[in-house]
Amino acid sequence: MKNQTTQQWGSRLGVILAVSGSAVGLGNFLRFPGQAAQNGGGSFMIPYFLALLLLGIPIGWAEWTMGRYGGRKGFHSAPAILGVVGKGAIARYLGVIGVLIPLAVYFYYILIESWCLSYAFDYFNPFTDGIGIDSTAPIAEQTRVSTEHFDEFTGAKFDGLMLDGAIHQSVVFWAIVFTINVALVYRGISKGIEKFCQIAMPVMAVCALIVLARVLTLGTPDPGNPEQNVANGLGQMWNPSFEVLRNPQTWLAAAGQIFFSLSVGFGVIINYASYMKKRDDVIVSGITASATNELFEVGFGGMITIPAAFVFLGASGTIAAVQTGTFGLGFKTLPVVFAQMPAGNVIGGFWFFMLFLAAITSSLSMLQPTLAFFEESLGISRRRATTMMVVISLLGSSFVLFYSKDLAALSTIDDWVGTLGIFVLAMVQIVCFGWVFGIDRGWKEMHQGSQIRLWGCFRFVMRYLTPLFLIVVFVAFCYTNLEDWIRAVGKSPVKQMSIGLIGATVLLLVVCTRIGEKRWRAMGLDLDGKLPPPDEVGSNPRGGVR
Repeated sequence: MKNQTTQQWGSRLGVILAVSGSAVGLGNFLRFPGQAAQNGGGSFMIPYFLALLLLGIPIGWAEWTMGRYGGRKGFHSAPAILGVVGKGAIARYLGVIGVLIPLAVYFYYILIESWCLSYAFDYFNPFTDGIGIDSTAPIAEQTRVSTEHFDEFTGAKFDGLMLDGAIHQSVVFWAIVFTINVALVYRGISKGIEKFCQIAMPVMAVCALIVLARVLTLGTPDPGNPEQNVANGLGQMWNPSFEVLRNPQTWLAAAGQIFFSLSVGFGVIINYASYMKKRDDVIVSGITASATNELFEVGFGGMITIPAAFVFLGASGTIAAVQTGTFGLGFKTLPVVFAQMPAGNVIGGFWFFMLFLAAITSSLSMLQPTLAFFEESLGISRRRATTMMVVISLLGSSFVLFYSKDLAALSTIDDWVGTLGIFVLAMVQIVCFGWVFGIDRGWKEMHQGSQIRLWGCFRFVMRYLTPLFLIVVFVAFCYTNLEDWIRAVGKSPVKQMSIGLIGATVLLLVVCTRIGEKRWRAMGLDLDGKLPPPDEVGSNPRGGVR
């Protein structure tokens, strides 16, 4: 398309690190340890790895393959690519979800990212004592101070954080992080996202290793409680409790963790893969990105958070910490742990800076699919598309920042888009790949340029087992959560406005898709997947974007 600048990854390592950066986020270090500890420790890993093999990796391969195929036709957005693979308007408009998810999740994720950077600043600042926790005070008092600091910083006790006449630290860091994200994504795929991830991912690993080394060398810091040691802390995380495998909730939790951990069904991989070349290996790239994510999640997240909490808070304190959820564990409990730890401020600084890097590599991946969609559907320049994206994301993020009480707006968008929407998009994608595009054709496309050949059983897995597994998890998830979500929306005006914001965003994206559809047809492009890509011998040159 005339106004679009051709984008391409500089190297296969670059796209792998970028996709890994998208997948590695707060959930790796906070959500995964909590889920594992609550659901049988080592036993949890059995359904976890089964879900990885039957759900996460197969859907990821489908996304990598569809993205590269769509890119060969010159398309880079989820609606356009799914329209090609799904052969028609139904898949194309369902593909709008692949733009909605990263855009709407960015509305609130950028806030969490700014929290991480602000906490890292407080811990590294030589003129402050972390967030002001007195390590000599009783644990209950330390927890109160930590909780009050988080609630005051995030505005969790009241709405209108930006309009009370003061310049809040949280707003300042939000503006800083927002600017960094926009500046990096504006530089493009290779010069912006790829270069940043090539630096950020190794630095993140170094920070994780520093924190891990400190945790594993804590020994038994309190002689009065000899049972609170690192070995028992690791046992709390990894010792199996096989009776929990009889509980369906354990399997649901494992599948959900894999699903949300790998960024499948998020609309990111399909966009990132569209910038790959025809012979770039999507199978090895998918496996490598998944393995990198598992290193951070299982290797680092699983060995840092729970053992550190156990050593200082004991078994009961750790269980209580896990039950407070991701924010409670990360921003309320762990600061108390760092207060007890020798050199705790330094370790806390590395910890929160690591979380910031995990968050920003994820948030960058949310902006790029939206930017590509506006460029592609409206036929505008990257600068104009960036301006449009900034205005929309600024309005959405400001809404979440303003309605901060009890984090109601944040949690509503996270539930309905960042959780439910991902299930729906993943189902659309795996059905399009295995049933509409066809498993035979998809299998051939997936192996094009591949250095390895997958076992034939994965054809059966991707066509039958993955959709079936996904349906079971989705039905169980809706049965467990949907009624409570609907009831909560009915009781809260803020949640109702949040649903309205989601609806307005969907309407905008549908309109843009309709405009793009008309433009693509007028240009004679093959938006319904009737022709082979233009780089195949004997294909119609009008099969793709020129």
